[in-house]
Amino acid sequence: MTAASNNLEHIETASQDELMNLQFERLKWSLNHAYSNVEMYRRKFDAANVHPDDLKSLQDLRHFPYTTKEDLRQVYPFNAFAVPMEQVVRVHASSGTTGKPTVVGYTQNDVDMWANVMARSIRAAGGRARDIVHVAFGYGLFTGGLGAHYGAEKLGCTVIPMSGGMTERQVQLIADFKPDIIMVTPSYCLNLADEFERQGIDARTSSLRVGMFGAEPWTNAMRQEIEERMGIDAVDLYGLSEVIGPGVAQECIESKDGPTIWEDHFFPEVVDPETGDPKADGEEGELLFTSLTKEAMPIIRYRTRDLTRLLPGTSRTMRRMEKITGRSDDMMIIRGVNVFPSQIEEHILKVAELSPHYQLELTREGNLDALTVNIEMKSDTTDASQTEQACSSLQNLIKSYIGISINIQAMDSGSIPRSQGKAQRVVDKRNII
Repeated sequence: MTAASNNLEHIETASQDELMNLQFERLKWSLNHAYSNVEMYRRKFDAANVHPDDLKSLQDLRHFPYTTKEDLRQVYPFNAFAVPMEQVVRVHASSGTTGKPTVVGYTQNDVDMWANVMARSIRAAGGRARDIVHVAFGYGLFTGGLGAHYGAEKLGCTVIPMSGGMTERQVQLIADFKPDIIMVTPSYCLNLADEFERQGIDARTSSLRVGMFGAEPWTNAMRQEIEERMGIDAVDLYGLSEVIGPGVAQECIESKDGPTIWEDHFFPEVVDPETGDPKADGEEGELLFTSLTKEAMPIIRYRTRDLTRLLPGTSRTMRRMEKITGRSDDMMIIRGVNVFPSQIEEHILKVAELSPHYQLELTREGNLDALTVNIEMKSDTTDASQTEQACSSLQNLIKSYIGISINIQAMDSGSIPRSQGKAQRVVDKRNII
């Protein structure tokens, strides 16, 4: 893609055979590149008794070992790199809140490829070269801000590199600079919607027409909430640092039927999260990715922990992924029932008096886990009987549809900590009570 290009790339609408042939050639290269240049992969492949030469079809990838976040932490900081450091032009890293951070590196070709798939993503979301893009993802070691920034510039857009935080100023600049597109986490967008209302501004009258939302799971109910309050089209941007950053997949604005995976660069699989057995397209499981073109840090069968299904392509030849329903590692088991935050959120958004700002608090009652939903009431809900009825409605919905009994703590507007990045949806107090 060239700067200021609004046309689809050939591979986006190529035949399935052409796409698969390209994937196979690139997959052979990526496996060889990883095996030849990264000790971790050579050791893992040898232990599994597989060699890159064993790949005779795309289906043979299932015989190669997984890569996990823990694998990457064990080779911290740079031992997963497949090129000398003098060829690495960029380093990003995760926050490391649950251990050592996972570090990712990029050659200049990697940075260019990343900008290209992000430009492709913005165009799929309805963006064009003439647009102004307000980037409210965090900048720095987090991949979100710079990934969005470089992609927007590649497409030929004007970029406002706002980053996160300073919510009042964000609203001011949206009003003054009149951007067409905002790129931000969905939870923080709702925070912006609250700020618009606090300032007495109808967010639906702003210049924004498209929101590209990523970095955390969000439901179709939240999409509807955002679209109604902001007066925009809300589309799903998917990515993760270990694979490249944002731009692994993007929902097309014309269909809004789940993110299209840019399969010419990232090969997806879905497996059973417990057994690792492959799942057919259309069956839910854990999403895996193998990079096909990354130089500095190839990634082989990376376990994302995200739960989804692979679906046929619609707006593009490439397959789609269903909206992420949760993660295999943030699943809560409440008295034998598997529960994801997104399930709770779906029902919160059905109750008119409840705001979309919430936290789930896990505690221990005797030998059993208990779940409390700390939820803000909307600012115009001041009557005690209204509050009680709303909480009762949420309890009944969750009992009926999910099958668990929960506690609800109604809170005043503004009580839940606001996220400037990924929202912390679950607070686990079981080990400290």
